[in-house]
Amino acid sequence: MLKSSWLAAMLWLVCMGVPALAHAQSSVYVEELTTQEVSAALRAGKTTVLIPIGGTEQNGPHMAIGKHNIRAKALAGKIALSLGNALVAPVLNYTPEGNIDPPTEHMGFAGTISISEDTFKNILLGTARSLKKHGFVDVVLLGDSGNYQKALAAVAAQFNREAAASNARMHYVADYYRTTQTAYLDALKAKGLTTAEIGTHAGSADTSLLMAIDSTLVRPERFADAARGGWKSGTLGDPRASSAALGQLGVDAVVKITTDAIKKATTAPR
Repeated sequence: MLKSSWLAAMLWLVCMGVPALAHAQSSVYVEELTTQEVSAALRAGKTTVLIPIGGTEQNGPHMAIGKHNIRAKALAGKIALSLGNALVAPVLNYTPEGNIDPPTEHMGFAGTISISEDTFKNILLGTARSLKKHGFVDVVLLGDSGNYQKALAAVAAQFNREAAASNARMHYVADYYRTTQTAYLDALKAKGLTTAEIGTHAGSADTSLLMAIDSTLVRPERFADAARGGWKSGTLGDPRASSAALGQLGVDAVVKITTDAIKKATTAPR
């Protein structure tokens, strides 16, 4: 009886531990792991860390303000899984979005949050320095919006000057954003979409990409309003042709091309 009770107790403990173990093994997001699990991942060779950069900005009457943040996290997660040796740092939600007073760019629309470029750069540098301290070797910047791409390149250059005597490096992977402006748009055009429909902000390309990741953040009933309102309503393009299926073309392209670019960058001679 004692032996049976002991075996039953051991089986119960093992079963209770399975969900936590499975979660630890399956998640690539640092914020979902314990500090011990991050340390274990580093020891296991996961020394590449992706920093997804989003932005909190208006996206017309038909798309949630957190578009870039949601996309950046989801895409970075897919890229990390594709790499196999990477984790994903928390998304940087706040980015330069225009002057606050008087308001310019997206700051003319309610809900947008803007920080200065210097603050933006310093947050990224502090993040990278922290990750380096813990043992990450390759720090990768993935920016989901076009307005701060030059700043990302500057941050990578500064970090690499600082870390020159170590084996750590920062990689600004321009292909992540560039793919949404090249291969993805080419795929949409091949499906019959026009340049006017695709747009440059909150049009069919932008909207479809979010729909493929989280359609609950898109309001199809407002597509016509967005098309009619143009930039007065925060839209540059026509979202009426948008669909999750079209957005999946972008997801696939971004993950494939970015994964290849990161592999090339991180295996290059130091």
